[in-house]
Amino acid sequence: MVRIELDIKKSLEENASSYFEKAKKAKKKIAGAKKALEKAREKLECLEEKKDVEIKAAEAKKEKTKRKAQWYEKFRWFRTSEGLLVIGGRDATTNEIVVKKHTVADDIVFHTDMAGSPFFIIQCENKKPSEQSLKEVADATCSFSRAWKLGLGSQKIFHVNPDQVTKEAKAGEYLTKGSFMIKGKTNYIDNKINAAVGIADDGAVMAGPVEAIKKHCRQYVELEQGSEKTSAIAKKILKKIGGDLDEIIRAMPSGGCRIKQ
Repeated sequence: MVRIELDIKKSLEENASSYFEKAKKAKKKIAGAKKALEKAREKLECLEEKKDVEIKAAEAKKEKTKRKAQWYEKFRWFRTSEGLLVIGGRDATTNEIVVKKHTVADDIVFHTDMAGSPFFIIQCENKKPSEQSLKEVADATCSFSRAWKLGLGSQKIFHVNPDQVTKEAKAGEYLTKGSFMIKGKTNYIDNKINAAVGIADDGAVMAGPVEAIKKHCRQYVELEQGSEKTSAIAKKILKKIGGDLDEIIRAMPSGGCRIKQ
């Protein structure tokens, strides 16, 4: 029901004219509102496009300024509690490189009696490593060896001087890539499975004994032997501490694991 109010002081024609003028004004307001709405829509679309451009620019800048990996990150690596750099082989090729190209006279070489295990090197830099550092490297050598996959808690780990490591095989023997002969006395050291993954101050993913990772990483998770896939655990680690998924996967021990509760 439409209600119409009439001014009794005006004639019928005058009332009709008044309503006609009101209708014209209302029509103009509707047209103005539509125009304003269209302008607002266009402005919103421009802002959304600008936002998309800014987001893409920020992502591009982030990618451009992505942390530059250090040379030692192509190997297994961590820093001991006292700050000494430790590097280890990932496979036969990197075992060969670690021993031949990144070991000097005052370094210490760690290995196991188990075939197929990595060589680990403490880069001493003219410093005498503490017993704690030696223990940490022994634990790392054990944790990143086949002992992890086989479910062993420890194994025979020894350390020697670099000049005791040679590619000269005994008569009639042949050394495969990544394998070396050890001359002279070997120094065996107690060890155990002991591994954690953390994010260092520069954003690098570091993996090694819990004591060392705790010292250099604000956020970290402890690992233990298990049957869950490395990729699945890596995703859980990523949610907990951040970092780069590929780097986390590369840092973890081979052969399945789980996060220690």
